[in-house]
Amino acid sequence: MTQPAKLFNRNFFLLWQGQFVSQVGNQVHHIAMMFWVKHVTGSASLMGLLMMLAMIPGVLLGPIGGTIADRYSRRRIIIFSDIICGIAVLSLATLLFYRPGDGSFAIVWLFTVSIVIGIVGGFFRPAISAAIPDLVPRDKVAAANSLNQSSVQVSSLLGQGAGGVLFRIFGAPLLFLADGLTYLFSAFSESFIDIPQVIPEKGSGWKAVLRDFWRDTKEGFNYVWQNRGMRTVFFTSTLLNFLVSPVAVLFPFYVEDYLQAPADWYGFLIASIGVGSLIGYAAAGALKVSGRTRSVLLIVFLIFLGLAFCALGLSKAPVLSLGITLLLGALSGAININIITILQLTTPSKIRGRVFGLLGTIVGGLMPIGMGLAGVVAELLDNNVALIFIVCGLAMALVNVAMAFNRNFREFLACEVDESNVTDENET
Repeated sequence: MTQPAKLFNRNFFLLWQGQFVSQVGNQVHHIAMMFWVKHVTGSASLMGLLMMLAMIPGVLLGPIGGTIADRYSRRRIIIFSDIICGIAVLSLATLLFYRPGDGSFAIVWLFTVSIVIGIVGGFFRPAISAAIPDLVPRDKVAAANSLNQSSVQVSSLLGQGAGGVLFRIFGAPLLFLADGLTYLFSAFSESFIDIPQVIPEKGSGWKAVLRDFWRDTKEGFNYVWQNRGMRTVFFTSTLLNFLVSPVAVLFPFYVEDYLQAPADWYGFLIASIGVGSLIGYAAAGALKVSGRTRSVLLIVFLIFLGLAFCALGLSKAPVLSLGITLLLGALSGAININIITILQLTTPSKIRGRVFGLLGTIVGGLMPIGMGLAGVVAELLDNNVALIFIVCGLAMALVNVAMAFNRNFREFLACEVDESNVTDENET
């Protein structure tokens, strides 16, 4: 399998461009969805339930989506995923345009569309993660991940940063319409991409196909389980994501009810996280820190990430919260790029989809539960979101302190990648 000679080659640029545009629409959609549900129902429990149900399909389908990404065309998976999501969101926009007073049915359809997008995500994410290392030079994978994640965060600045204002001016239907169109634009851009991939031969007959599918899925589980360092990182990330999930659900309540700030500040704080993430992505993509130094830095960053969440719960000033969210973004950005790059470069292309599909299932496994519980716990505590932020942040910091003493965890974060060996495995 021939590696591209430069980072911004035609294939990677088309993928990056399409994802950037669709992410702008997706971020606007997210804000429109959250505030529309809040204003129509006023229920934190319902919002938590919506976010939980939207995540469950992708979590459950991760291993299946990963196996499909290794056995079938990743290019087609990516294109059809965007087409399906685009049609689903456009149907929601149409409903709100033509039946604006039917709030009950609109809620049901919003749940349906969110579940459909969640199902599609279970196939889309492993295909994207598996494809990126084959679209750029091996020594530019970290930079490619940085650019790809940066597009998400820049879209947050453009979409979520202005989302609160746009929601107030245009309302949810127009924002959903814009999101649907960006999905279709992304699919059009991706249709011109050529993704290098060795697709295995398939057995004849449905029994042989199912047997091979089960064998390949099991092979992905075994690959992760036998790598102790990778396994430890997966389970640690699962617990950390569970502790972060209440923040995602309760953030609108934190802004309007705790900080006593208008909805616009939700966009400003999310944008601040985006700016911080861009700083973290840029640092991770440009600076080559390896070995033990990288391991120590990542563990320190993880501990400070938890402490930053505590500080967010203690802050009652929007401007101070703006600075804290900037730090949160920078820390999480640097951590994510390094860990994703380590996983991509230590995993052969032929099994990479299964590893990232399993990653999505394991790491995201407790997030829907955390989101569902967040709204219930918040209402039991009379919407004391600050206390929830503080407790979750302290728990995150303690988990990461404990992992600092785990040798498998430290060694995996410090592992050096022999790029020639990984390339040879990809070519077999």
